[in-house]
Amino acid sequence: MTETFPLVGEPLALDLLNTCPVDGDLIADPAGLADWLAAQSGRLGPVGGAVGAAEVAAVQGVREAARAALEAVRGGARPPAESLRVLNEAMAAAPAHRELVRAEGGGLAVAARRAGGTPARRLAAELAEAVADLLTDARVGQVRRCEGPGCVLLFLPVNPRRRWCVATACGNRARVARYYARHRPDGA
Repeated sequence: MTETFPLVGEPLALDLLNTCPVDGDLIADPAGLADWLAAQSGRLGPVGGAVGAAEVAAVQGVREAARAALEAVRGGARPPAESLRVLNEAMAAAPAHRELVRAEGGGLAVAARRAGGTPARRLAAELAEAVADLLTDARVGQVRRCEGPGCVLLFLPVNPRRRWCVATACGNRARVARYYARHRPDGA
């Protein structure tokens, strides 16, 4: 089954948090996680092998720690120690390094980053690093929750006037609701 993710293209940490909209967990099983990883093509390193229960559990653990940490930071509080522990352990479990290789013509080139550990640990580490990047970004206070009724998706607005996760979805619903409220017949 191919999931349609409601919002992708935000910082990777926000895309991860947005896998849990109001109507359920989009990465609750290996197929959902595999679909999300496909939607993130080019932003994450290869998982290596099939996505299984271990990868789902690792990603969900990072997501929940990220949610608690981001909510605290957005509210001007310190992130919970447990959230930071989970994120730090995820990053430490799959240490990454660059690898030098010979380039065409005999020179040196730096290959892509390589990480150790199981596929689940590598994936969790990469996502935890994305969360760390977001939490330490000067713009973290600008992260917003969509103003659409019932929507819980998060975004980092490029335009300070942005109010909805997706203007063609939540934005349209809000505009239609305002229109009908203005044009309701008397007595309705």
